[in-house]
This record gives sequence, C-alpha cells and structure tokens, in this order.
Amino acid sequence: MTPGAPEPDYIQLLTPGGERTEDSTYSLDVTPEELRGLYRDMALTRRFDEEAIALQRQGELGLWPSSYGQEAAQIGSARALGSDDYVFPSYREHGVAWCRGIDPATLLAVFRGVHNGSRPPKKANFHPYTLVIGAQTLHATGYAMGVAKDSADSAVVAYFGDGAISQGDVAESFTFAAVHNAPIVFFCQNNQWAISAPTQTQTRVPLYQRAQGYGFPGVRVDGNDVLACLAVTKWALEQARSGQGPTLIEAYTYRMGAHTTSDDATRYRGDEEVEYWRHRDPLTRLATHLTAQGWADRAYLDTVVQEGEQLARRIRESVRAMPDPDPSALFENVYADGHALVDEERAQFTAYQASFTDAEGA
Repeated sequence: MTPGAPEPDYIQLLTPGGERTEDSTYSLDVTPEELRGLYRDMALTRRFDEEAIALQRQGELGLWPSSYGQEAAQIGSARALGSDDYVFPSYREHGVAWCRGIDPATLLAVFRGVHNGSRPPKKANFHPYTLVIGAQTLHATGYAMGVAKDSADSAVVAYFGDGAISQGDVAESFTFAAVHNAPIVFFCQNNQWAISAPTQTQTRVPLYQRAQGYGFPGVRVDGNDVLACLAVTKWALEQARSGQGPTLIEAYTYRMGAHTTSDDATRYRGDEEVEYWRHRDPLTRLATHLTAQGWADRAYLDTVVQEGEQLARRIRESVRAMPDPDPSALFENVYADGHALVDEERAQFTAYQASFTDAEGA
C-alpha cells in the first residue's frame, strides 16, 4: 500500500491510532498482562534485530535478513501456536523463534559461518531456517500430512514471504495440502517487496485469494496489528486441528529495512513510502493502546528498553565468543557414508592449509 491508496480490505482489531475494534468472526479476549507481554515480545525482537544488523556492519556476521516492521505478524501468529504445533520458517522469522523459546544467539551462528545450519532444540518444534525461497512449504506440507496420518492433535505453520508465493514449490504445497486435507496454516508475510520486485509485479489480485483456486480459505489480516494476527492465526489453527484442512493467511505488512544487509532499498523505493509505513509501526500502535488504557506507563516502557539493552549486550558477547569452526568441517555430511572424491578433496584442502602453517614456521 502506497501513500494515498485506499485502505485494503483486511481483518483489523487495533487501528494505527491504537483504538480497539471488534470482528464477529475473529473475536479475541486478551488481558492487560497478555497485551504487555505481546509488546515486550515485539520490542525485544526488534532490539535483537537491530543488534544483529550492527554486528553485521562491524564484520561479525556475513549477512543478516532484518524483520524490522514485521514484528506484529510474527509475534501475533507465534503466540497463537500450541506447544505441540510445528513451525517451518524461512530465514526472517526471528520473532517466531523468540516465541518458541529459542535463544536469539543461536540464530546468528549460521550467519557468522560457525556452522552450516543446525536443528534448534527438539522441544521448540521449530525447523531450521531455510534460505531456498519457498522450499520449506513442501517440507511443512509433508510433515502436516504425516500429522494427519498419525491422528495427532496438532497443526503446522509454514512461514514465507510474498516473493515465495510465486514459486512453484509453494503452488505444489497448496495442491498437496488441499487434496490431502493437511492440518497446515500457510502464513504469508506480504511485506510489499520481494527484494526489489513490488507485489504488483507478481499478482493482479490480493495474495490471499490464491487459496480459492486450491479449494481452501484465504484471509488477509493487517500484519501490523498484533491482535488481528493473533486472532486470525488462532482461528486457522483450530480449523486445521479440527480436520478442516489448510488456510492461507496473508499478513499485509511492510519491510521497514532492506531485504538483507547486502541490499540497498533506497535504489527502488522512496522515502515517502517508508515514512508512510513508519506511522503504522506495530510497536507504536500497541504502546499507544496500552498507555491510553492505563495498562502501561513510561516506567514500564523504559523497563522493556533496559531489558532490550541487556539482551543486545548478551547477544554481542555470545557472538564474539563463538569458536571458529574447523575449516575441513565443510567436507562433513556431504554423503551419509562418505565418498572417495570428497575424501580426496579433503586431503588436498588439508595439505593446502598446512602449507600456510609451514611457511609461517619457516
């Protein structure tokens, strides 16, 4: 949505001005304590994200994909999940990982090059980040089909962006999920830009309407409204667990930062557009609501800021303390039982590395 464009048709429970609204289909009862918790989740996720960007700029990370501006979509949807539900993320779901109890520092290991990827704690039910665009939706659909065969009382959520919805993998996932009535929620964070390609170059209709062609419901929600994201995702998960099959949720949000730290967003979008969305900031929206209702004051907000600074400091220390990996480890796990050619390449690489050591010793 650009400045001057009409307001899109979507589910909204908290206006940009912080006023609460109601929806008969997606009702939500939430306590002041829960609201403060949602604000804290979003604020700490953003502070972690800011620290990761700083670490990359200082050479501590090779790359970082920011989630700045998408906190409401991630926190709202993730707080709707049950402990037995399983998450398949892309590479930007830092807020979802936070809600699943994953230490943010562990997310940075891959981007620092400490390892090629590792599975988070099993109890988190959170698949490793997937850098291949849209591929995780296939994994998620297969897993959900297995959940259905096991008659488990749980559901699956697959996260992806607006760019991924143009991928064939996502289309195939929709087909299989629909035909097999898989208990899965496809959660598309439409942040308006697939790197430098705007959404309008990928579709002529709202993304959530894609679901109609596959025979399951699609819902568009205000992705900067944490309450709407929470309510709609809860509804979709209940549909999945009760045997109603898949749902596509389009969270209409905005990527406030660049696609990654290697991207220069100023080359393809203007300051006016960014400023327009800055006034729809999800954190400001909820803070305004909390203070207007008397459920949070400046002291509480300052406490969250202080907690964020402590988190950032711990993250920085953890990253700098990460050990350098053994360079020869890149040859591991290529084949399950080893391979003669890989062994030969490892030996050549080891000898090459040793030549530098010999030269230094001489």
